[in-house]
Amino acid sequence: MRKTDKLLRRLRITFLMFSAILLSGTIALGQVTTSSMSGKVSSSSGETLPGATVIATHTPSGTNYGTITNMEGRFNLNGMRVGGPYKVEVTFIGFGAFTQSNVTLSLGENYQMNVVLSEESTSLDEVVVTASRTKFSNEKTGAVTNITNSDIENLPTVSRSITDITRLSPYGGNGMSFAGTDGRTANFTVDGANFNNNFGLSSALPGGGSPISIEAIEELQVVIAPYDVRQTNFIGGGVNAITKSGTNTFKGSAYTFHRNENLRGDAVDGQQIAGARDKDRNTNYGLTLGGPIIKNKLFFFVNAEMAKTPTIANRWRASTDGVADPNNYISRTTISDLQTVSDFVRNQYGYETGSYTNFPADESNTKMLARIDWNITKKHRLALRYNYTKNTSWISPNATSMDGGTRVSEARMSQASMSFANSMYSMDNLVHSFSFDLNSRLSDNLSNQFLATFSKLDDVRGSTSSEFPFIDILKDGQAYMSLGYELFTWNNGVHNNVLNIKDELTFYYGKHKIVGGVAFEYKMADNAYMRNGTGYYRYLSLDDFLNGAAPEIVNLTYGYDGERNPAARIRTNKIGIYGQDDWSVRDNFKLSYGLRIDGLFFNNNDLITNNAIYEIDYSGRNIDTGEWPDANIIFSPRVGFVWDTYGDKSLKVRGGTGLFSGNLPLVFFTNMPTNGGMVQYQAQINAKTKVFDGYTGEYIVDGNNKYIDMTQFAGGLVTDANGNVNIAALYDKLISLGYPSTISPEDGTVPSAIAAVDPKFKMPQVWKTSLAVDYALPTSFPFSVTVEGIFNKTVNGVSISDWSIPTVGGFARFNGVDNRPIYPDGYRTGTKAFVLENTSRGYGWSGNIIINAQPADWFSVMASYTHSITKDVTGMPGSAAESAFTYVPTVEGPNNIKLHNSQYNTPDRLVAFLTAHDKSGNHYSFIYEAWRGGANYSYMMVNDINSDGYNYDAIYVPTDDEVANNEFRFVSEDDKTRFMDYVHANDYLKNQQGKYAEAYSVYSPWVHRIDFSYKHDFAIKTNNYQHKLQLSFDIKNVMNLFNSNWGVAKYLNPEIGSEARILRYEGVDAEGFATFSTPSSINGNTETFTKSYSLGQCWYALIGVKYLFN
Repeated sequence: MRKTDKLLRRLRITFLMFSAILLSGTIALGQVTTSSMSGKVSSSSGETLPGATVIATHTPSGTNYGTITNMEGRFNLNGMRVGGPYKVEVTFIGFGAFTQSNVTLSLGENYQMNVVLSEESTSLDEVVVTASRTKFSNEKTGAVTNITNSDIENLPTVSRSITDITRLSPYGGNGMSFAGTDGRTANFTVDGANFNNNFGLSSALPGGGSPISIEAIEELQVVIAPYDVRQTNFIGGGVNAITKSGTNTFKGSAYTFHRNENLRGDAVDGQQIAGARDKDRNTNYGLTLGGPIIKNKLFFFVNAEMAKTPTIANRWRASTDGVADPNNYISRTTISDLQTVSDFVRNQYGYETGSYTNFPADESNTKMLARIDWNITKKHRLALRYNYTKNTSWISPNATSMDGGTRVSEARMSQASMSFANSMYSMDNLVHSFSFDLNSRLSDNLSNQFLATFSKLDDVRGSTSSEFPFIDILKDGQAYMSLGYELFTWNNGVHNNVLNIKDELTFYYGKHKIVGGVAFEYKMADNAYMRNGTGYYRYLSLDDFLNGAAPEIVNLTYGYDGERNPAARIRTNKIGIYGQDDWSVRDNFKLSYGLRIDGLFFNNNDLITNNAIYEIDYSGRNIDTGEWPDANIIFSPRVGFVWDTYGDKSLKVRGGTGLFSGNLPLVFFTNMPTNGGMVQYQAQINAKTKVFDGYTGEYIVDGNNKYIDMTQFAGGLVTDANGNVNIAALYDKLISLGYPSTISPEDGTVPSAIAAVDPKFKMPQVWKTSLAVDYALPTSFPFSVTVEGIFNKTVNGVSISDWSIPTVGGFARFNGVDNRPIYPDGYRTGTKAFVLENTSRGYGWSGNIIINAQPADWFSVMASYTHSITKDVTGMPGSAAESAFTYVPTVEGPNNIKLHNSQYNTPDRLVAFLTAHDKSGNHYSFIYEAWRGGANYSYMMVNDINSDGYNYDAIYVPTDDEVANNEFRFVSEDDKTRFMDYVHANDYLKNQQGKYAEAYSVYSPWVHRIDFSYKHDFAIKTNNYQHKLQLSFDIKNVMNLFNSNWGVAKYLNPEIGSEARILRYEGVDAEGFATFSTPSSINGNTETFTKSYSLGQCWYALIGVKYLFN
């Protein structure tokens, strides 16, 4: 009979769990905005006490959360305000009342509190917040870090940004990149609203990287491996933040923070940095105000902030003698050449290049936030929030990206090259965000959360340049000078809307907490993006440009039928279903298990099939640019546990395993319609461009192939009848050569390069497993140690392949130990076709140890060390399809990328955070950070050894015997000696001999830095209000203030270059062996890494004044 009862009970639980799923409404993805509390009430004799009354009161607002214990003496309170302090009262007839104060709740975590009632009245002393947290009262199972408002207020920060705060996570420290993944794939929510950089042109957060003021944040949570099925939309990590709320006490602040060029260092290792005292300052003004509208009932909170930053976007300056001095930001480009070009285009074409000595780039940022919290009844509570951010910034021209040829390695603003002020571009970042959060307690065992959010995120580029093509001028095969309208800015704007709705049911049944829901998320992104929208020319030398020689490359992207502002759009609907049971198997053991099923559905109404592309046969495969991938159905089961080993919260073992699905920047999807030939046409022309059907211009015959004759573009830039250089003139020229001006789906047209998405493509997914031990040492003060390990395995990774490239198995190869394949001329079987695909290759693991201690009320410290390894196929660098395809060093070409270290991985990281206060109003805090890596390099060839057209070829590192036996050949004895001496002196290379260099495996050396914050409070109490004037001084890299050699990072030696290109291919000899030379900078004494002589390495201070009242 007992077994039958247990079976029936299990069946009822299963039925209830899936009923909760079906009954709940629509929910959003990965949104966590509240906390919870649970526990068990028993007598001193161990008897459970069903029917006991539990009331938790949020003391600042008077908000009450109440329930009664069930038949097993358990209670659960859901949808509670984060933070505190809370006062918890437990009463039961015949027993004394129990009261516990100063309870603080963490975002997204359940606070466990077991209560023992005696027959005599009992009242516990106040519990110190850090003590209760150190005793592991929260029931987390996976890798989660909660950062409190107190942490945020005390943390030294000069940038006052979200990414400064996330440094406190053992897995943070590298912007929004966590666990070796691209920061663009991280999930960032504020009050449940999507604040992600969904489109992904950069890894910066929306609003210019600062979408919300840290003064408005109540608590922040960094999640790496939470085994709660409600948390999703990331594969590396996520950040959940909640904003402050009003209370029964009026509280407010007015503040200003300032930094300028005199509040920073001006030297590295004793060497003065050119331009260090040029105007560069930021002043931030803001205020907060919160309080009651109706006491205990209705509350408000507002925040407004404005920042102005007069600054410069570029510090590079031209030389007088053509000799570069990278340590002083002197480029090899000469003043005379820049002046000559500026005068030439003014006189010849009437174009103003702008200055080459002054690059002003004033920035501004405005933020506003308003929040209302309403206790409608004791069972229903509503929170409303609106957030607005506008950021304007100026940026130097794109570093190296271009189309139609082999890109150079040096940036357009670098030791090799200079550009002009009118070639910079502006970026306007706008954020509008709304949230509606309703928490209801429907009964003692049933609660509900309805959460609706909407975010509108816009990024629009601008320029001071008049309409003019962008021009690159080379010197000795390397960048030398650039001018014109920045090549990726014309008609460049992204508009992104995200709608989430959530209605989630939580049901308590005996020892079970059952959560269920159905998920929906709508995303829309409009992308207006015209690479080379004003035209692009590249000349091989300055003389070629000035004398009207034929350019090496000519590009233009244009809309059909005269459309000047074409745009691509993507719309997706994500629907999911999930259920989870948190089962208290025993009083000291909790098991969580659940399943999430997500379906991603694309809207095909915004696409048009290009039949000309569809008819191309790629080895039996065809590309349909009128169809997004089939529906993605992704299963994400998860299991987690926490075991309170001794039952007193002093030793906990926790862990879990499960699948997590994430996002991919939408830019990799909109590349398909943008490059699909139906929205716009991209003409990319060089001497290797084959004549196409309908071409009417001049051509050159080479064997069986016909190539476009570039001399048609000689004589200077293409002008109209009035001698003006503009889009229309180049457009008319191309149309006269037979390029298409209009298009129909039936006929279509084949662009220079196609971007597509595999019909079977699935969004990223990873399997994570973790195990951790939390131990509170038996000391007189809170002192705990956590050891945690995480393993990741890629399930659905992301890669790009070019379907026009055949397998290399039939290609000729070099003789010798470096026997990589050689791509023949015209190796492609059709038009370039960069297709987004999946891969299951990739894995990673990390281990960390965390120490927390509070030896006294006025002093606390946290320290952690994390070691991590992440292997992947590609980090999808850049945003254009061909950029992501190209940027990974390979041996056999980018279609054959080997598993390698992630470019985003920081293998070793130390962080320590110390805070101290005294009774005189002084507050001190330090954060120590040390890391190895973060700047990850690849040893590559100087030039394109395998002739695939991409200059990202990994080197082979020969053994001494292979060199001695002439299996690896140099053109001279000197080249051989210098290269092998460098190998022997390099720890990585000498261990890699006999192998090809692995991509992104050369890590920058350890860096050690300390940031410091000092605050002093002047407090006055009048009537019922406390007034405080706080003076603050924050300094980044404080040790550098005392010694300009301390806290300085080392990066790749500028003598080597901006990339680690240490071997040059000199051709094949008569025996079929590749021959090599060694760049002049490489020898046994060459330092791979040298100190970075830049302002970013110097100390930097921020001073502040804040007035507070409460």
